[in-house]
Amino acid sequence: QPVAMTGGTCNHSRIAGNICFELRARLQGSDYEVLGLDAGVATIGDAVRYPDALVARAKEPATDRVVPGAVVVFEVPSPTSSLTDWIEKVREYQAVPSIRRYVILEHTSVGLVVHSRAKGDEPWIATALIDGEVLAMPEIGIEIPIAEFYEGTDFSEPGDHGG
Repeated sequence: QPVAMTGGTCNHSRIAGNICFELRARLQGSDYEVLGLDAGVATIGDAVRYPDALVARAKEPATDRVVPGAVVVFEVPSPTSSLTDWIEKVREYQAVPSIRRYVILEHTSVGLVVHSRAKGDEPWIATALIDGEVLAMPEIGIEIPIAEFYEGTDFSEPGDHGG
């Protein structure tokens, strides 16, 4: 039974929305589709994960809850899901041959970690990217500057007015 993750921060919501927006803007008219939180990915055994965003190869029937052919998966960990996103999901998504890239975006600062591979039976290669760098996704033919995922976010502490 899937567990809905609720109570994320406003920055988490902004980042997740930006991911979908930037992907859709670049993939419009392509053979890829961008799906959000309600699209599941079947992983190991009976496990189904619901990433913040994913890119799949072809348009899937509107009634399907589990998306076959996911190529790129995006997660924005919350403080309560961090262990799951950084360890469990890394292993689970690696078990899905169609997934070539698993992107974990930081929600408290600008940066991300990309787990990528050229073929579905290879282990992940992890790379960290920071503000000013670009996330290249050759498997879907696009690139997105890291800063665009963080548009509208505010990382200042409540009551922090600079200094």
